[in-house]
Amino acid sequence: MFFFFFFFKQKTAYEISACLVGSEMCIRDRLAITQPGEQQETSVFKNGELEIDYSAGCAYLKGEELHLTPIEYKLLCLLSRNAGKVLTHTFITQQIWGRCSENDVASLRVFMATLRKKLEPEKNGVQYIQTHIGIGYRMIRIESNGLAR
Repeated sequence: MFFFFFFFKQKTAYEISACLVGSEMCIRDRLAITQPGEQQETSVFKNGELEIDYSAGCAYLKGEELHLTPIEYKLLCLLSRNAGKVLTHTFITQQIWGRCSENDVASLRVFMATLRKKLEPEKNGVQYIQTHIGIGYRMIRIESNGLAR
């Protein structure tokens, strides 16, 4: 009986993921693996007193956890990943619900209002979300001293 020993080069996570498709690998794992040379997104977003921990799925305001619905959390993550950019109603609804209709835009307005109440509890406090009437929404970048950029 002969034993053959094969020596294989150890593959990187990217090389392994390149040959796996469909149900062989979680979508979450695909997103976590980057190509060599790519920078991986930081898992914590900070904007003024708002902090979002993407890996834990939690958001904090002034160090206290925000109690968000799944839709509110998705909206907050979408806005934070595109901070400073105006996102159209159509883009947001397609990213959150996968489609866009007049009912979705109306629902979006309601969700944005409830999210704002949680992010901006004080009437004269910091404003994180700006409305662009007839267009969409934008998360404003807040410097550490509380001033908008």
